Amino acid sequence: MHLFGSLLLYVFVCVLVIVVLMLKSKVGKGQQFLRFYANMAGGLALKDVVASLEQFAPLSYAEKWDNVGLLLEPYNQKPVEKIILTNDLTEAVMHEAIEKKANMILSYHPPIFAALKRITQKDWKQRIVSMCFANAIAMYSPHTAWDATLGGVNDWLASALPVKDIKPIQPLANCEDPNVGSGRVFSTNISLEKAIKAVQNHIGLDVHVAMGVEHSAATTIQKVAVCAGSGASLLRGVQADLYITGEMSHHEVLDANHQNVSVILCNHSNSERGFLKKFKPKLEDMLNGQCEVIVSEADEDPIKTHVKPKDN
Repeated sequence: MHLFGSLLLYVFVCVLVIVVLMLKSKVGKGQQFLRFYANMAGGLALKDVVASLEQFAPLSYAEKWDNVGLLLEPYNQKPVEKIILTNDLTEAVMHEAIEKKANMILSYHPPIFAALKRITQKDWKQRIVSMCFANAIAMYSPHTAWDATLGGVNDWLASALPVKDIKPIQPLANCEDPNVGSGRVFSTNISLEKAIKAVQNHIGLDVHVAMGVEHSAATTIQKVAVCAGSGASLLRGVQADLYITGEMSHHEVLDANHQNVSVILCNHSNSERGFLKKFKPKLEDMLNGQCEVIVSEADEDPIKTHVKPKDN
């Protein structure tokens, strides 16, 4: 009995030390304690997680053609204890989610977009759906609701540069918040060369650059238009010195250049994926630390740049 009492005292002291260290930490402080305590609990109901996600980015913000929100709800859904964030739900990410025992996947791009008439093992999207059901994993996609919302993907991409007087390129109709809408346009004061390096540092990857016909590396950029993903249709005709987006066609780039607009292309998902790391702690706070949130390590842009080796 004396040994048991000593063991309890030892466990109590260990827990107390951990709590004190968390409270002394410069990052999170009280939030760290809440997460530590809450992780000992049983997670949150799926409906509560979904409500928090829709509070951050209401589904009404999404484009009409998009397929957003809760896309898959297993019959035997348990409380959500672990959420994995991914830009694209590929089979590699799906296996990662199962291996890490996630019971909810938040995929920026909707894995289910076109109608599925059957769920078999014949193609990768059907296999993903079947694996979600088999492992009781819920699936949620915010896509263009995240693009439009304040503090979402486009605001994150714009923050690569010094930002002043930022606003949506196309404000959301019938929305009281003027900061909500498609794309972003803002003022800045930076050379094109420094802007390119800033975007590279922001996304952590190489970029493709097409300079305006009268531009050079030293050109001062004063107006920037941003659209994460595929931005050609939204950016077309926008008055700016620089466009930043994921992808545009060859002829769309040429047209922008001949209007003396330089273009930085990041590759489609590379212009979006970095937002997940920023959103992770925000989501943890939104859920009061009651769910563990992780960012997928298997998620990546399918297009890789292969640098031509120097001739021997």
